[in-house]
Amino acid sequence: MGPGQSLRRRNDPLEADRGGPRMNEPHPHETRIRASVDRIHAALERMDSFGRGTASTRARVRQGLTCQVEDGAWSFTADMPSKAGGSAEGPDPGVFGRASLASCLAIGYSLWAAHAGVPITELEVEVQADYDTRAQFGIGDDSPAYRAIRWIVNVQSPAPEAEVREVLDLAEARSPYLALFREPQELRRKVRIRKAGPDRTPSSHPDARER
Repeated sequence: MGPGQSLRRRNDPLEADRGGPRMNEPHPHETRIRASVDRIHAALERMDSFGRGTASTRARVRQGLTCQVEDGAWSFTADMPSKAGGSAEGPDPGVFGRASLASCLAIGYSLWAAHAGVPITELEVEVQADYDTRAQFGIGDDSPAYRAIRWIVNVQSPAPEAEVREVLDLAEARSPYLALFREPQELRRKVRIRKAGPDRTPSSHPDARER
């Protein structure tokens, strides 16, 4: 089955030849997205290893709670608000986490809509997260995780509602960050402790070794 599963492209010329409706020509960005998806799908079918890899992001504390985050060519600042001891030089980690989910969903909806030829003229995803900071500050035994997460999808499209919903369902089934929030993840920690001062050789204490 191809990347669009059973979702037929609305501007498929074969559909028009069968007497079906002919849609307007797709926007150039839709053509580009569709070609990219088809190209990647074909490469993944030829080589399983093509889609596998490891992404790495580093957060270095500059001063206080202010972190400089780097990932490849991207660099940005994360911080905490002043009321939590930070300098408010950038968004806090919760903003980035919610933004990751919201943008991943929005991009996924747009990508699969373009691939299927379902026109979307306006799209917005709002992520709402219920929190309780008591556990974060050591009060009680509850998890510091969000209590609940909701997302609201606002879509404007001339396409039938059923086709829009089909695109949304397909995109959500293939959303990496929706899966990240929904499914348990394997987590492992390594620790490297170095002595402060002129001698920066790694400590030999057992607790300081990588684990």
